[in-house]
Amino acid sequence: MVSPEDIYVFLEDVKDPEVPVLSIIDLGIVRKVEQVDTNWKITITPTYSGCPAMQVIEEEIKIRLSQEGISSLVVHELSPAWTTDWISAKGRENLRNYGIAPPEHEVDKSVLFSAPTVVPCPKCNSRSTKMVSLFGSTACKAHYQCLVCLEPFDYFKCLK
Repeated sequence: MVSPEDIYVFLEDVKDPEVPVLSIIDLGIVRKVEQVDTNWKITITPTYSGCPAMQVIEEEIKIRLSQEGISSLVVHELSPAWTTDWISAKGRENLRNYGIAPPEHEVDKSVLFSAPTVVPCPKCNSRSTKMVSLFGSTACKAHYQCLVCLEPFDYFKCLK
């Protein structure tokens, strides 16, 4: 007999195709796991509307569960909108170790009118960094550079 906890363990193997060090569990996009008749219904929320990775993630969920002989249905739920607050502590550490600065906890969007958020370098931990471009390798990342070790790095944007 398969339990919801078993499904969550299996889903740890499904990675974000854009950031492969994050499982969809650590990314926080799995909202609900429930059994409906003979299927397991997996409810996910995209990191942002129109995210091209969601189709791949949906297919990977189905493939991973079918490897366990589990029939599944994946549904998308848009409300409430995903937030970077849903990234687990393990996911944040995995981002840092991969060379992507995890999102800083910004209180609200008033930061747009104040001093920029300090993004520590994931390589040397220096807080002396600068944004090179608001647009990084994917829509959910910005491009930064450390002013101490001079290494460029991605920053996973904070979404509320």
